[in-house]
Amino acid sequence: MSGGLDSAVTLYYAKNAGYKCLCLGFDYGQRHLRELECAKELCRRAKAEFQLIKFAMPWKGSALLDKKIGVTSHLPAGRQARSQVTSKIPNTYVSARNIIFLSFALSCAETVKAEKIFIGAHSQDYSGYPDCRPEFYRSFAKVVKSGTKAGVENKPVAVETPLLYKFKSDIIKMGIRLRVPFELTWSCYKGGKRPCNECDSCAYRKKGFKEAGIADPAI
Repeated sequence: MSGGLDSAVTLYYAKNAGYKCLCLGFDYGQRHLRELECAKELCRRAKAEFQLIKFAMPWKGSALLDKKIGVTSHLPAGRQARSQVTSKIPNTYVSARNIIFLSFALSCAETVKAEKIFIGAHSQDYSGYPDCRPEFYRSFAKVVKSGTKAGVENKPVAVETPLLYKFKSDIIKMGIRLRVPFELTWSCYKGGKRPCNECDSCAYRKKGFKEAGIADPAI
């Protein structure tokens, strides 16, 4: 759970499918903790257990970890096809972040004997992050099978990516159907009291709500 709309929709999707959810939130020294406050409240509203995992990434190297690096937008100017994504990896990329998150989730899932890990990654509107692509999740499934006790015993923990091929507007419509409280979600990379409306995450969120024909309740 990041506190963003994608992870919120994923939580409600899993609950709607009948799963009892244990949600992991990560404090890894990111730029702000506003998103984690939202994650906790989303879990409380969904009556799902929330567990905070705290660790350090002292080597930084990302605008989300180092406030000396400004958050810049890498969205192409002008109109673009919905399927087009930028090929440049933005400075908000945190090295191997989803690999680290999934590794924690996998260790937890195998230990508590959970059937599945759900993650709200999606590739259609992604900002150039290599760990949001379908090929990454196919590769990680092989790691799960070969690198865990459950995997070698032919009972691997499945990694579910229900949003992977959806556009942001489709995710929002899905969330509306699932009654996700979008007013509790936070997407802005910069934190603060209100979204900056400038960073990539804000731009994709704004674009998604506009294309869905729905007003963003968070603003």
